[in-house]
Amino acid sequence: MSEEMRLREEMCRLAESLFARGFSVGSAGNISARTEDGVLITPTNACLGRLDPARIAKLDLAWRHVSGDPPSKEVFMHRAMLTARAEARAVVHLHSTWATAVSCLADVDPLRPIPPLTPYFVMRIGETLPIVPYYRPGDPAMEPAIAKAARTARAVLLANHGPVVSGRALTDAVHAAEELEEAAKLFLLLRGLPARQLSAEQVADLRATFG
Repeated sequence: MSEEMRLREEMCRLAESLFARGFSVGSAGNISARTEDGVLITPTNACLGRLDPARIAKLDLAWRHVSGDPPSKEVFMHRAMLTARAEARAVVHLHSTWATAVSCLADVDPLRPIPPLTPYFVMRIGETLPIVPYYRPGDPAMEPAIAKAARTARAVLLANHGPVVSGRALTDAVHAAEELEEAAKLFLLLRGLPARQLSAEQVADLRATFG
């Protein structure tokens, strides 16, 4: 089996798992991953729970569609993340409930809407999670805003829309998206309660240990 076919099958398997656990509904959400000669991305209007490896869209290094079904209409957000973050090999965009709920809040820090409640949030997402201002879905004007935010963050929240998460591998991006959803849930469950956050020293220790 070629490396590209393995990646296609892995993308379908992980997407199906996300869908089955409620991280996406209907045809919401999209996933991309770099290959040696381009990018694979889930098709437009495709359900993450019912992907066909052979029909996943392929784009060349210039982001032109070369095979498979037409790519997601939100291909520009994947291009923004992958271009801004040279180490990233994959991007996951979801409409997961808790993270999207945080993206709708008006009274959170636009750079750190979720505080460092657990070490795993810091390890997989980082210290910052910028909220990108609202744009209608599919609006290419979102691309420069995402690219700007992604230069200093591994993940962003699209206001009133949902998370966009990058990773050094496809599994890393998926695990980070899952961790973000759990962190958002904890944050909202603890909202208004005297929660204990990780200290600056504890965050620094995590960064020094895990990068």
